[in-house]
Amino acid sequence: MDQSMSRLRKVWILFSTFFRIGTFTIGGGYAMLPLIEREFVERRKWVTQEEMIDILAIVQSLPGIIAVNSSIFIGYQVARIPGAIIATIGLIISPILIITGFAYLYINVQDADYLQGLFIGVRAGVTALILLAGIRLGSKVLTNKFSWLVAAVSLLAVWIFNIHAGLVILAAAVLGFVVFGLLKGDKR
Repeated sequence: MDQSMSRLRKVWILFSTFFRIGTFTIGGGYAMLPLIEREFVERRKWVTQEEMIDILAIVQSLPGIIAVNSSIFIGYQVARIPGAIIATIGLIISPILIITGFAYLYINVQDADYLQGLFIGVRAGVTALILLAGIRLGSKVLTNKFSWLVAAVSLLAVWIFNIHAGLVILAAAVLGFVVFGLLKGDKR
């Protein structure tokens, strides 16, 4: 009985936490990452820092929305399939309602100066949140010359040469596997 109550409580916490993140974080998955990390790595300690980095690497490599993919992975890790389902539902309920409201406003009053000002402010705030996510993730991942080199080459490939990000991620994964898995003989 205690174990099921504990699991039920974890599922409720997953729902309520992802609901709050989905409701109050403007800017999508990258803006949500610092909040997800704070809640599940630092505060609850349900996910280790290394697991979070692995989750982020995986969810960015998969098709779909980063925040939704993250909620699925974290929910599954905490409470298996019910956790994955409930965390995802918690995350998407508010954005669906908010996006519907903004779509209505945008279609019906898109030329209003106050709405244009709102969008300018939101874009600036979102840019800051995405930058923060990049800095936090970079400080934890870019720990050696190899990772810095892969990051720099990946940035140039996407930014300068306009190579699709999916191909860059796939190439970086293969390179990491070759260097650390085959050449260095790491059995982990």
